Amino acid sequence: MTTRIPISPVAGTPSLLDQVYNHLLEAICDCRLQPGTVLRQEELARNLGVSRQPVQQALQLLRRQRLVHEHGRSGVQVAPVEAVFVRQLYEVRGALDACAARLAAGRPCSAGDVATGQRLIDQGRAALRSGVLTDRLAADVRFHSFIYELSGNPLLDEAAASYWHHIRRLIALTLRTEHPMHAVWDDHAAILQAIVDGEPGRAEQLAIEHARNNARLLVARLEGG
Repeated sequence: MTTRIPISPVAGTPSLLDQVYNHLLEAICDCRLQPGTVLRQEELARNLGVSRQPVQQALQLLRRQRLVHEHGRSGVQVAPVEAVFVRQLYEVRGALDACAARLAAGRPCSAGDVATGQRLIDQGRAALRSGVLTDRLAADVRFHSFIYELSGNPLLDEAAASYWHHIRRLIALTLRTEHPMHAVWDDHAAILQAIVDGEPGRAEQLAIEHARNNARLLVARLEGG
């Protein structure tokens, strides 16, 4: 990693720690830093054009989030993605996504909500056609965040925040496969339609199946299937 972080002295800009942390977080979540990559403080500080202190603090934050772990004396390592963790993570995600979809379908959708949902679907399909990984990842994240917003329960979003970085990283890994990703946006469109039609049971079931399908895909990829 050789990209230097532009440091701005303007009041109100993120702190140096925040800039370093966000830089590393995004690189891990979009898989520019692949699982297993060894990160050394001195090298990171030199490449990013900062001192070791904000790098050390940023790595501590990432360690608490289980995105990196110790790697002997050589530094830290981007946490590997293991099949058992994927299954556990998607059990939680499936439950929260299903709850969000069910609640969203139980509330009336405004014309603005419908238009926003359709726009997100269109943007997702366009990002898929573009082949740009960051655009595809961002589109997927925006859609799921929208469903959580429609649920009307902010506690769901707070609960999801504790694992969302891991989900983003897994989505990025999924997007790097040769899997026919149009199926993902077909799933999203079906979930949205069930919400618009006011069918809580169907929306819930579709969200559960979507999470299970993603988990199976990732586990198969990790196990070489």
